[in-house]
This record gives sequence, structure tokens and C-alpha cells, in this order.
Amino acid sequence: MTHRERVIGSLEHREPDRVPIDLGAMLSTGIMGIAYNRLKAYLGISSGKTRMYDLWQQLAEPEIEILELIGADVLPVFIFEPKKWKKSTLPDGSPCEVPDWFNPKVLSDGSQIIKDRKGHIVAKMPKNGYYFDSIYHPLKKINTIQELKKQDLRSTMWSMAPVDEKALGDLHKRVKTLYETTDYALMLNGAGGIYEWAQDLRGWDVFMMDLASNPKFAGYLLDVLVEENIRRLEKILPVVEGYVQIIQVGDDLGLQDGPQLSPELYRKIVKPRHKKLYQYAKKYSSAYLFLHTCGSVYEFIPDFIEMGVDILNPVQVSAKNMDTRRLKREFGKYITFWGGGCDTQKVLPFGTQEKVTKEVKRRTEDLAPEGGFVFTQVHNIQVGVPPENIMAMYNAVKSHGKY
Repeated sequence: MTHRERVIGSLEHREPDRVPIDLGAMLSTGIMGIAYNRLKAYLGISSGKTRMYDLWQQLAEPEIEILELIGADVLPVFIFEPKKWKKSTLPDGSPCEVPDWFNPKVLSDGSQIIKDRKGHIVAKMPKNGYYFDSIYHPLKKINTIQELKKQDLRSTMWSMAPVDEKALGDLHKRVKTLYETTDYALMLNGAGGIYEWAQDLRGWDVFMMDLASNPKFAGYLLDVLVEENIRRLEKILPVVEGYVQIIQVGDDLGLQDGPQLSPELYRKIVKPRHKKLYQYAKKYSSAYLFLHTCGSVYEFIPDFIEMGVDILNPVQVSAKNMDTRRLKREFGKYITFWGGGCDTQKVLPFGTQEKVTKEVKRRTEDLAPEGGFVFTQVHNIQVGVPPENIMAMYNAVKSHGKY
């Protein structure tokens, strides 16, 4: 089977020749740049380039040579891609390339900051840190709908660059080329999100209080974000239609020990807005809808299915009520599990190779029967994960992922 056929077969809840594999097709199934360089060194690969395609999480875009080695079946498609790259170094001193516009400022204490076009410090990496943390919440002090209406919300959404005709032309050319010159399944990244966006605009703590104490305000803000996402999709979906097989949306709704908000509150305020966005994407695209939502989201899965979500990621197996056998038994006929293949909190970074192999075998046996499963580790492969464990994971799925 081709890569694309294998993925589509599993998404159609059929058993392909083997379990499909993903590394880096979206920004929560990837590998950090430092871990990627260490993996390449372990494999004896000195060629190629470590290009950072997520600067906040410090993720490297896996090269085709690596994808072929591990048996990966999916490639990412981004709405925007850098035109020019420049040499840089990662926090451990190893080499990488970053977009030419990326110029963090190093402060006297050794931390690094990133500013937007208006000069606001939007993200910061502490000295000896590995990530940039988002620290700017432009709507934090806005407390009424009337005040919100006066805001130019598009100017506050600094991470959502306008999708103009040139960008659409570039996107169409890239996705068409990938479709015609490779047999990989293609995933469009960043097709939408509203809940996390509201948290980012207001501050996580402030928006959670909005939901409880000022639901009309929270609902209005979410409505605005839904409309902004739909305006973008009106332009983007026609450009990628027929070329991408998966469209990725995302909003983290879970914590380690349960949902971030009660199911009742979710269904009252957030779900109607999610449903509007998701069903727009479903109506105007033939691609499968992929939802990334971390944590314990067991209680929301029936809602996801009802709204038309086809794929759930990351399947955080260490969180409450996220046992893979139970999930497959209760929901496996209705949704594809994309992830859950190996715990990334304890097993992959701290376990032995034997424990990694045992974990992959268990999760694959739980999730693979009758299709509806794409293998990837629960979340991004972090800096400290030994390359031996990474390869043990992929060798294990090759051994235990055959139908």
C-alpha cells in the first residue's frame, strides 16, 4: 500500500497492511530540535538540515530520510512557510536553521524575548530554558462586550497573519506539488481554534473566570473568534480541496485529572461555537477532521463525535479515564485515535527500551484492531528522550503493528 492509502484505510476503519505512523505531521506529534539532532547523530546521519518549524515549542521538521527510516506515512502542510532560512543554534549549541525573520533578543539575565510588530513582548524563554512561553494577553483588561466591540481584534491576533492572494497561491502550489510528487497523506495544520485563542487573548486564568462569572462576554468573544476562523477557511479550504486528506483543528480541554471545565459548562457555552466551526469545515471540505485536545477528555468524546470530529489526538493515556482499551471499546467504531502509542510523560523519556517496547505493544494491541488508529507517541518528543528509546518505539510498532 502507499502511505496515503494506508492512512485513508485506517481512517475508514479498515485494517491496512500495517498501522500507519506519524512523526511531525502536526505540532503535537513532533520532536524537539535538540532531540532530533541527537537522534540523527545516534543514527549516524550527518547530512540534511534541522529546520525549526515551531519556534515556541522548538520543534524540528523531520526530513524525508528520517520519515522513511521509521516508516512514517503523513506530511504536514502549513498555511504559511518561510521563504528564507538562516543558520542558528539550539540551546545546547547544536546547529539548526530558523526563518530569517526570527530574531529573539537576549536580555542581560540570559533570557530571550520575542516582540510583535507593535513592540509588545509576546513570548519569553528563560535562561537555560527550552521553550518560549506566551506572556502577552492583549484583552486581559477588557471586561465588557461594549469595550470588546471597540477593539480591532484582528490587530490583537498577532499570530494569525492575514491570508492574502499571494499566500493562497503559494499554499495551493505547495499542496498540489506534495500531492502529485509524493504518496504521503497530507495534513493541513492550523485550520482553527477558539477556546485556546480566547485563553491566549484574555489570559488562561481570566478566561476561565469569564466562563463561570461572565458567560455572555465569554460567548461573545468565542463568537468573534468563530467568525474569524470561518473567514480564513472560506479562503483556505478551496485552495487545498482534493489535495489534503486531513484538516487539523485544536483546543485543549483537559487536565491531568479531568476536564478543564465541566461538561455542562462546555455544552452550554463552548460546544455550540465548536460545532459551528467544525461543521463549516466538514461542509466545505472532503477531508477528515482532526481534533487535538490534550488531557482527560473522556467525558467530551461523545460531543466530539456528535459534532463530526473524525480523529482524536493526542490520546493522553496517563490522564484520568483515558485508558486505551476502554476508549477503543466505547468509541472505536466512531472515531479514529491518532496517538496514544507511547506515554511521553514517563515511559518514553525515563523508561528502559524494554518498557518502551512493552508500552507500544500494549497500546497497539488496544487501539489497532479494525483500523481507526494512527500510531504516534502521546505528544512531542522532548529534549531528554534518549535516541535509543525513540528507535525502540518505532521498532516496536513495526513489529507489533502488522495486521
